[in-house]
Amino acid sequence: MLKRLLDYNDGEEMDIVVLIKNSQLRHNKKNNLYLAMQFGDDSGEIHGNYWDANNQDAATFSTGTIVELNGKREEYQGRPQIRIYSLRVVGPQEGYNLDQFIKSAPEPINEMEQEINNFVAQIQNKTWKTIVEYLLKKWGKRFYDYPAGKSNHHAVRGGLAFHTLSMLKDAKGLADNYEQVNRSLLYAGCILHDMGKVLELTGPAATQYTTEGNLVGHLVLIDEQIMLAANDLDFDLESEDLLLLRHMVLSHHGKFEYGSPKLPALLEAELLHRIDDLDAAVYAVTNALQHTPQGQFTEPLLSQDGKRYYHPKHDPALEKARHLE
Repeated sequence: MLKRLLDYNDGEEMDIVVLIKNSQLRHNKKNNLYLAMQFGDDSGEIHGNYWDANNQDAATFSTGTIVELNGKREEYQGRPQIRIYSLRVVGPQEGYNLDQFIKSAPEPINEMEQEINNFVAQIQNKTWKTIVEYLLKKWGKRFYDYPAGKSNHHAVRGGLAFHTLSMLKDAKGLADNYEQVNRSLLYAGCILHDMGKVLELTGPAATQYTTEGNLVGHLVLIDEQIMLAANDLDFDLESEDLLLLRHMVLSHHGKFEYGSPKLPALLEAELLHRIDDLDAAVYAVTNALQHTPQGQFTEPLLSQDGKRYYHPKHDPALEKARHLE
């Protein structure tokens, strides 16, 4: 069986075909140019620097290009990276396509769609349910195909829907335990909170931020989509129902420094923020542990404030984890 990118151990040399997920021309401390690169295949991603680069190299080895990578896996400051020996652009006649290098969520799209629709059916408020149905129909193709992030949590094909479904399951548990929670509002918030990423991101292949993603961001983009939907559906644009739904998506990052224009001011908004943060953390830690030998610590995780996590020597639950494989 051919090795995939993350199957290599530190010190092993590789000659493998991969996708350039990201490539940026930068200056080092001596003002020399190099390419900061992120390589990927369906096993995951890993960083590497292409030294002594020039503008032609940047054009040749650009984001979205399939290349043959010859190099060696190493560790630098606690994180894995590739020491690049050489790169060669792989031509279309060699039989590779982008889909081969895109990692997918572990659950089939049709199953996720059915499960999410089951949650939609439980939303009792007419305004929230109708808007959710309207936007799922409008953006459904992208919603079930796009990742939830460019490089961090759920950055896989179908990751947006997988993240949403995981949050809905957490929301159900909380609503079952705390009867004071407005289940309909929480479910609607879970489904819509990240839907603006279908406009913020370019898609699952070599994911980048769109212009509107960089200038506006997914929280404001989904708020705009909610208002456009409400207008198309002839709902009262000043109703409390609509105001509550908008607050859910606009406050779900939880803090101003995390990009929220408003702080959570509803019980359900507070829960939405915490569920979102919890699911992203579980995904990131699980991802790192699955690529860390038992009895060792993960690399420092930027999404978790640089913390490292221990992979126990006996961990049957992690071996069965469905998050990433």
